[in-house]
Amino acid sequence: MATLYMSETRTLSSIPMRYADFPSLVEALDYAAKSNAGMNFYDRRNRLVTSFDYGMLQRWAKTGARRLLGLGLVRGDRVALIAETQAAFVEVFFACQYAGLIPVPLPIPMGVGQHATYVDKLRSLLSSCDPAAIVGSEEWLPLVREAAGEDSRAFILDSADIDALPLADVELQLPAPDDVAYLQYTSGSTRFPRGVMITQRAVMANLHAISLNGIKLRPTDSCVSWLPFYHDMGLVGFVLTPLATQLSVDYLRTQDFAMRPLQWLKLISRNRGTVSVAPPFGYNLCLRRCSDADLAELDLKSWRVAGVGAEPIPVKTLNDFAERFGAANFDANAFMPCYGLAEHTLAVSFAAQAGGAQVDVVDRQVLEHQGLAVAPSPQTTAISQFVNCGTALPGHRIEIRSDDGAPMPDRQVGQIWINGPSLMSGYFRDLESHAQLEAEQWLDTGDLGYLLDGNLYVTGRKKDLIIIRGRNIWPQDIEHLAESEPDIRPGDAVAFVASNSEDAVIMQVQCRITAQADRDRLVHSLMARIKSEFGINVNIELVPPQSLPRTSSGKPARAEAKRQFHKRFAGAPLPAALATA
Repeated sequence: MATLYMSETRTLSSIPMRYADFPSLVEALDYAAKSNAGMNFYDRRNRLVTSFDYGMLQRWAKTGARRLLGLGLVRGDRVALIAETQAAFVEVFFACQYAGLIPVPLPIPMGVGQHATYVDKLRSLLSSCDPAAIVGSEEWLPLVREAAGEDSRAFILDSADIDALPLADVELQLPAPDDVAYLQYTSGSTRFPRGVMITQRAVMANLHAISLNGIKLRPTDSCVSWLPFYHDMGLVGFVLTPLATQLSVDYLRTQDFAMRPLQWLKLISRNRGTVSVAPPFGYNLCLRRCSDADLAELDLKSWRVAGVGAEPIPVKTLNDFAERFGAANFDANAFMPCYGLAEHTLAVSFAAQAGGAQVDVVDRQVLEHQGLAVAPSPQTTAISQFVNCGTALPGHRIEIRSDDGAPMPDRQVGQIWINGPSLMSGYFRDLESHAQLEAEQWLDTGDLGYLLDGNLYVTGRKKDLIIIRGRNIWPQDIEHLAESEPDIRPGDAVAFVASNSEDAVIMQVQCRITAQADRDRLVHSLMARIKSEFGINVNIELVPPQSLPRTSSGKPARAEAKRQFHKRFAGAPLPAALATA
């Protein structure tokens, strides 16, 4: 392993900034190695743990490549990486790039008591990607061995094991544009894994568009992130983008952020970070944990790009964050909503820089009954709000299509299709996905939305849509109403339709209330408000805190919640009183 600095690396590069205009990640690192920028890793108290510049990373990665090839691995073999927020992950990831191997970032457990669940998830992912080697820290290797099984042919290694390997006497070859750069498992793919294959050509196209046209990075920018390395927003947005643009980046571990979310803002404040991105729940966590004393210690005036991505983005979260942290010099215009997905490497669209969150207010009844996003009229009784996620990146396209594939006009809600050089080459070992993408060059994202003057507004996931007697009801509308109750936090509710009934809507609510009378009052209040607002009956189940399933990006995993719900009842009729379960 490389000799590490114990003082932060800062950008202030002595070489001209390039906007990821390289043929491959290897060539991007070769250029960044000439700068003095690099990566800094911090602990839960924001103390520097590890720091290195890109020159050091390049030297270690080349050595690591020869060591991995010394195991007898050949070009195209997969190397599974337990994706901790540590220097070792980045080093092995780039060792794979130089060796022509395909790194596969995989998650780590995010809480106590998840041994069996994590091992099952990891077993499924390893079976899918069939790695020749699995690399992780000593802490997780017992779980890796359990998941891999006794019959596994994969080498199971930690950093010390790699350091002890002999160097293969080989000449490292530059990757070709169509070589697979890495395999990315999508955030909702843990039960039925779908590995997204991203080529060198695709990742470089997306990095170039993100840095030049999306975020519009500057040579003086400094990035800060707590996003997990196994998720596309963390890997592409804050490992690959800073490196490919010769910028420094500061990291907190995801689990440390979850325990102490304000450390993210304190790191931005202390190190004068300018670019940082999070899904909405990250901003919500900071809101919940911030005291007046904490606020007084922050100065967020340096934060010029506060990216936010999810589908859809809740307006209230952004407004509340801007109001609260405005006292710490946070500028609401720094918000930059965006839209993306792993199948498109990462980013599809960005809102305008320094424009803040632009919101379209529409008549909810017209939306539900006609699928049209039109402005409210004097007769409007309820509204929905959607955040502008901006226009497609240059060279990329967005279309809204009907169920039969016909393009739809502005303000007509339909399926979001995307096209461009950042698209995946297909799902791993899925020849049909390859053939379809090669033939059509367009991808159905599975999301719903509409266009207005070229700007994208995401309304939700198609599979999550609640269809009741011809009405299209977005689950987040019901969930947001529940979250307005004083005892329910953002992200505490998830709504879906029961499989054994056409109109039985289930809403599970994480509840911290223990007194039965108070629980009953909460349920009756929610049922009455939902009936009044939406004209539908909802079966409410109060569940323990932290029991609702989530994707790796923190979004509600509604399909998984529904699956678990029906597994518990095993096809039996719905209980008469879910609320008291």
